[in-house]
Amino acid sequence: MLAAGGAGCASRSGVAAADAAASRGAAAELPVLHRQDTLWLQRVTFGLDSRGVADYRRLGRERFLARQLDARDGELPAPIAAQIAALEVSHAEPLQWLAEVNARNKSLNAMPDGADKEAARKTLNERANKLAYEAIRRDLLRAVYSPSQLREQMVWFWLNHFSVYQYKANLRWLIGDYEERAIRPHALGRFKDLVLATLEHPAMLQYLDNAQNTAGHINENYARELMELHTLGVGSGYTQEDVQQLALVLTGVGVNAGDAPKLRPEMQRLYRRSGAFEFNPSRHDFRRKVLLGSVIEGRGFGEVEDAVTLIVRQSACAHFISRQIAGYFVADDPPAALVERMAQTFAKTDGDIAAVLRTMFLAREFDAALGGKFKDPKRFVFSAVRFAYDGRPIGNARPMLNWLNGLGEAPYGRQTPDGYPQTELDWASSGQMSKRFEIARAIGSGNAGLFDSEDGGAPAVGGFPQLSNRLYFEALEPFLSARTQEALQRANSPQEWNTFLLSSPDFNYE
Repeated sequence: MLAAGGAGCASRSGVAAADAAASRGAAAELPVLHRQDTLWLQRVTFGLDSRGVADYRRLGRERFLARQLDARDGELPAPIAAQIAALEVSHAEPLQWLAEVNARNKSLNAMPDGADKEAARKTLNERANKLAYEAIRRDLLRAVYSPSQLREQMVWFWLNHFSVYQYKANLRWLIGDYEERAIRPHALGRFKDLVLATLEHPAMLQYLDNAQNTAGHINENYARELMELHTLGVGSGYTQEDVQQLALVLTGVGVNAGDAPKLRPEMQRLYRRSGAFEFNPSRHDFRRKVLLGSVIEGRGFGEVEDAVTLIVRQSACAHFISRQIAGYFVADDPPAALVERMAQTFAKTDGDIAAVLRTMFLAREFDAALGGKFKDPKRFVFSAVRFAYDGRPIGNARPMLNWLNGLGEAPYGRQTPDGYPQTELDWASSGQMSKRFEIARAIGSGNAGLFDSEDGGAPAVGGFPQLSNRLYFEALEPFLSARTQEALQRANSPQEWNTFLLSSPDFNYE
């Protein structure tokens, strides 16, 4: 059993040193996988595949984790990389898109009611839907195929933590850029940088109404959720007065897809803009604020940076974020001692997310919890596709999106800003399990449509997967419960056998 890991982030130099040690014979390939190995590997990834198992056996637990904590993107299979590269959203320029949609909405509003106006509105809606789906398609493909599985999990985790709803305002045009620029670069970095990146993104500013927050017309929505949902948590000691003071700090932080405003010289030097993000000092309240007992002098956008630094360095923030991460990876009610050590790592490293994850994944409490965490819908869907097709490139991601919609965890589909829940109680109803059985049958029988082409090309070779393969016998079969083994023996066909396996309790828990 491995003891709890240290607080240090797995740097690239650390990975290189570990690799060099292995090349000198410091680490031998694991002769066999034990149950704890496969369960640990399932938690660190979105599910078992041959590549992950081989890497784990070759590297061992700590070196495998060090590789996963390295923030570089892994190389995608060429057919998957080609699909992603062909998407319009992969070459996004949200400033131009927002300018386009604003101009078209203005033109629409000027049109007389009638068939022409409805047709024009439908065309604009269809384009927004196309861009939003492309963003989701890219996310789904990366989740299933990227070798940087922990990075992909943390991208999904933070997208849920800093949740936005695609059907509000113009967010369908923005969600791809939100994931790509605000979330992905900071998923394994410093929490402060992640908070600031989401704070400065037009998707968040529109979703939580801070684009309307201006001196004399205060909107507290984003300030409240920034403290309650994003950083400190409910009951952490902040007050309504703190929310109001933070809202004043955030005045003038908004969105502009048009021309820069004309400002007086003393205001012009305080003006900030990056893409469609704007800090307009003429909309900012420059009065002194007192936030969480600390004075913040009025000086423009620097107040925002000071406020975020103050908030993320609170002990409550370290504990709240650590518990959220442990609740996702370890247990619905994670061990308090583990959360405390993670929070200590968070504080000691100034919010280094990779260091916090290392503390968690190498902890004795993490090992003790293996096998008891119920998969939420996305982990179920991704793990089923990864295990069933084991790296074979699909041509159609829509079935995965349809399954997530049907299971109630649609990407960017949570209307409220709290994100989807992550406990077994929320996802283990009889209706949920019935839908999971249907998904398992669709995958196991080869009728899922995953190998149809979305881009007009010839369908890829599909067929039902052969799950009783080397991966199954090496990493899953030795650890199946007697009940699951009995069910598999009663299967009347390979397709039914696949269905029973993918819908079994052994597959739904990790």
